[in-house]
Amino acid sequence: MSSTVPDAVASEVEAVNGARPAAAARAPGMWRDLVTLTKPRITASVVLTTFGGLWLGARHGHLELSAPQIVTTLLGTALVVGGANTLNMYWERDSDRYMARTATRPLPAGRMAPGLALALGLWLSAISLPLLTLAVNTVTGVLAAIALLSYVLMYTPLKRRSTASLVVGAVPGAIPPLLGWTAATGRIEAPGLILFGIMFCWQIPHFLAIATFRKADYARAGLKVLPNERGDRVTRHHVVRWLAALVLVSFLLVPYQIGGTPYFVAAAVLGALFFGVGAWGLRATAGVRWARALFGTSMIYLLGMFAALVIGA
Repeated sequence: MSSTVPDAVASEVEAVNGARPAAAARAPGMWRDLVTLTKPRITASVVLTTFGGLWLGARHGHLELSAPQIVTTLLGTALVVGGANTLNMYWERDSDRYMARTATRPLPAGRMAPGLALALGLWLSAISLPLLTLAVNTVTGVLAAIALLSYVLMYTPLKRRSTASLVVGAVPGAIPPLLGWTAATGRIEAPGLILFGIMFCWQIPHFLAIATFRKADYARAGLKVLPNERGDRVTRHHVVRWLAALVLVSFLLVPYQIGGTPYFVAAAVLGALFFGVGAWGLRATAGVRWARALFGTSMIYLLGMFAALVIGA
């Protein structure tokens, strides 16, 4: 890939990476790099949404959650997400060199042999799926396998070929609360599917915001994102459409009386806020500042919605 990158871009990449000997001297320990491969912040956020689904499923079904059930579900989720993230980093180790936010990861920075990352990803995956299947239930194990395989074998390679990867990648990203729901109930039920739908619709504008203010990085790495392929105007219209879908889907939980009044208020207020910020992007002058504001609002929306669900359950 490096042979196709202009010298000017290669120089920029070297500036991001810095001098390799100096970086190696300051590199964190092997254990820290192994943890980095699992993307701990993303893994933690997935565990939280899984716990939300677990808690809501139990409350809706008037079920008692045991400590081993909670621990096993969250541990299995953390392991399968960590495995998927590690395999993703292994797959994208070359393109990661060309993005400022990923260039210092263990593999593109040259601090770790790719084979070790591959082994870790496969090991975590091999442990997590049987754990969720046998110690939780079969439905949860199957959903976890779908999330893992679609993320690693479909979403990751598709990122270099088509902007459709965004929709494909939203599927494994939306499964965690459904994992929690099935872990509590043993069944795929309508409220769990609605939680899946909320997460699915939320991810599209969330990622399009990132793709907008980091489109130069994605272009250097050769990854297909909507702002680069079809322009900012089309991207902003996609954001508004998906936000409209998100608001509509979020209200589907109301008839099931999940979250009660706190959730209804949050869905209305946070939905209006999120949609309003997205619609503000339809201005001709909207740019990077708007995209960063949209990203920040997306995080406020997600945290607020799940907090309201838990409080009102």
